[in-house]
Amino acid sequence: MKNKQIFILILIFLTLSIVLYFDDFKGEKTITIGVFAGSYWNVQNGNSYKILDNAIKKFEEKNNNIKVEYVSGITKDDYSEWLYSRLLEGNAPDIFFVFGEDFNVLAELGAFKDLLELIDKDDTFNADDYYNSSYSCGRYKNIQYALPYESAVNMMFVNKTILDNEGIDVPDVNWTWNDFYNICNAVTKDKNGDGIIDKFGVCDYTWKEAMVSNNVNIFDEKGNVSNLNSDNSVEAVTFIERLENLNDGYTVTSNDFDLGNVVFQPLDFSQYRAYKPYPLRVKKYSNFEWDCITMPAGPDGKNTSYMDTLLLAANKNTNNEEYVWEFMKILTYDREIQSQIFMYSEGASPLKSVTNSNEIIDMLEEDGNIKMYLLDYAMENATVTPTFKNYNNAVKMVDSAIYDILSGNSNISMSLKKKQRDINTYLKVEN
Repeated sequence: MKNKQIFILILIFLTLSIVLYFDDFKGEKTITIGVFAGSYWNVQNGNSYKILDNAIKKFEEKNNNIKVEYVSGITKDDYSEWLYSRLLEGNAPDIFFVFGEDFNVLAELGAFKDLLELIDKDDTFNADDYYNSSYSCGRYKNIQYALPYESAVNMMFVNKTILDNEGIDVPDVNWTWNDFYNICNAVTKDKNGDGIIDKFGVCDYTWKEAMVSNNVNIFDEKGNVSNLNSDNSVEAVTFIERLENLNDGYTVTSNDFDLGNVVFQPLDFSQYRAYKPYPLRVKKYSNFEWDCITMPAGPDGKNTSYMDTLLLAANKNTNNEEYVWEFMKILTYDREIQSQIFMYSEGASPLKSVTNSNEIIDMLEEDGNIKMYLLDYAMENATVTPTFKNYNNAVKMVDSAIYDILSGNSNISMSLKKKQRDINTYLKVEN
């Protein structure tokens, strides 16, 4: 009886070994990817899976026995919570998209696979092919955890109709704060004569835009110290105050811009692509002519703006490293797939060779009158958000501090010095 049991166990073991051997021989594997429905840029988009499906098809044609699967129908609003839950449960996908606002936290939690070894041994991959600002968005504490999939820089929308009526030229790529202020001052007026200002220079231009264009790094690289009271910071907040004083106490909003009553408004380049009236896009601003240009440069800075990038990362615990890396490259590094961002999405490719290709330039400039040299300049000179654990909370503290200062009548330099002490105390405790 005992020999019979041993024989049965051996038979079961051999059967399992044969099955596993042939499964491995056939190379039948499945890799999973975390993805969301809709546009990352909060605009209408009916092609949210189009690029991904094309990339999967290309990958599977090359790897006949490897399947790529994803769960459809997860909305952008629910995606972060879904991803965090899957990571905590230990059943997250092999690859997943990462929002810029989530990257620091997930990197600190150890959710990502370190890509440096894969990058170093891959002779077909060159990080220099990306815009440096886009590529840097996937780096945390000098480790590359993610690749850039799609980027959008902050640019200045311009109501050309108001400028034409005032006889003012649209600023060029190298315009400055002085140019910016002088135009805002010239156009801010009571047009209908009822004693109330009804035409304005700018809305939604904040300390963030002012500081980055005046060479201010609001925090040091490790997030240990705030530079809120530096000379350049004081200069930036003072400039914001000057702009606000033009409006005689009125808070100018994006609705005022939509109605055609404001000259300037900072918006992501994705908004330009979504609403510029070329085929298949939505004509949002129908009562005036508009365009976008670079951000104005401060006295100690240049025409720089922030960039937001949708990232692609690998699960630290993936068991399919080779195929995961290959598929990540198809989505983020393959020129054919990356070119489709300009067809089916609203951002820009982080690959320089794609964004500057004659095919893309001809397509966008012909259909939408987009000046691609401005996009290239903005992406080359974009500033990357710092990567440290409590960055999001620290920025909220700075935002609240500057709001309090601008709402009162205190000395800006002295007030920033006090607020800086409070923020540095927070950073010291949290880090």
